[in-house]
Amino acid sequence: MSFAKGLLRRHFVDTRPIQIPDYRRLLTGQAVAFVGFQLTAVAVSAEVYALTRSSFWVGMLGPVALVPLIVFGLWGGAIADAMDRRKLLLAASLISWSATLVLLVNAFTLKSVWVIMAAVAVQSTGFAVASPTRNAIIPRLVPTPLVPAANTLNFLFSSIASVLGPLLGGVILAGGGYGFAYLIDAVLFTASLYAALRLPALEPLGEVTAPGFRAVVGGLRYIMATPIVLMSFVVDVIAMAFAMPRAMYPEMTAIRFGDSGIAYGWLSAAIALGAVAGGLFSGWVGRVRRQGLALTFVIVVWGLTVAAAGLAQALWLMVLLLAFGGFADLVSAVWRQTILQTYAPDEMRGRLQGVFFVVVAGGPRLGDLRAGTTASAFGLVPAWVGGGLLCAVTVVIVGLSVSSFRRYQVRS
Repeated sequence: MSFAKGLLRRHFVDTRPIQIPDYRRLLTGQAVAFVGFQLTAVAVSAEVYALTRSSFWVGMLGPVALVPLIVFGLWGGAIADAMDRRKLLLAASLISWSATLVLLVNAFTLKSVWVIMAAVAVQSTGFAVASPTRNAIIPRLVPTPLVPAANTLNFLFSSIASVLGPLLGGVILAGGGYGFAYLIDAVLFTASLYAALRLPALEPLGEVTAPGFRAVVGGLRYIMATPIVLMSFVVDVIAMAFAMPRAMYPEMTAIRFGDSGIAYGWLSAAIALGAVAGGLFSGWVGRVRRQGLALTFVIVVWGLTVAAAGLAQALWLMVLLLAFGGFADLVSAVWRQTILQTYAPDEMRGRLQGVFFVVVAGGPRLGDLRAGTTASAFGLVPAWVGGGLLCAVTVVIVGLSVSSFRRYQVRS
């Protein structure tokens, strides 16, 4: 029995943080709300494509979301270092919820692409503030030795939600039910609001820096002066901007699978499905010491599997390859967060999480823009396959060129 328990602890995800009530509520609320968020993301892309029949317009959702993600992600992280994080999380969540209600009304009335774009921008604003705030809260709820396990659980549950949301979306959108998708999102989001309300007061600790331009610049200077932390961001931008194919899902579904809502749902869920597997079998991840070199390797795997998926003709094979890429992406995310936590001082935690959020959330939006524009200019398959190959080549060149990153070993 003890051998079996040791085997589980060695290879499977660590669930000890779930025993802490405040963290458990925060995790559960985030996971439930994220199902709705992913459902809305799928519905928005599908609705824009249905209204325009253009991957370019689907790709434009990327920059529309990216600008507020960058601005308010950085600023929100600075605010999270200077005020009660519970109040900030609640306010930001209400902003995102209001945008979902706008999408709901628009789906049944105006059916306007411009209203969708505006709602996506507002939703990104709330999300950009809430996400780094939530990540900065975790070390206040969980003992330091359990913080890495708590982060892994966050990635795992977010990935599960990213599977359930698109699959649910595929079923709903098969009947063209965009408004129903947004309604489900609005209802599920109340779980996140409840979790925020139940948190204790989380006033800032230690010296408080005013949440202005100087505070943001201070966080950026720290990153720029720390090559290992900087490179953990750079390789992720390469992975997402060059290889993320999701803006091409609607067109790929239309060309190869006859506008099947079910096929679109499976494509949208495939990467997250692989990330779920990566999270469940994540026990080995923390034992890898050469994390800089390992990060480079798994992003090469991500790029090559995405490229191979663009050549696959069968839906099951395309989903399998994208899932394998999602497995690599989850491992990459855990290592990048670990590197950041190793270096981040407590008084800058919110700001650095803000930058982390901008890179994690903004990179795929750059990928949407890249995918949409290149698919329109060069065709669907060249844009899909070429992006994955370019990612693999570029990350090898960049990742191996910085000696401190290449030689980096995680601290004991």
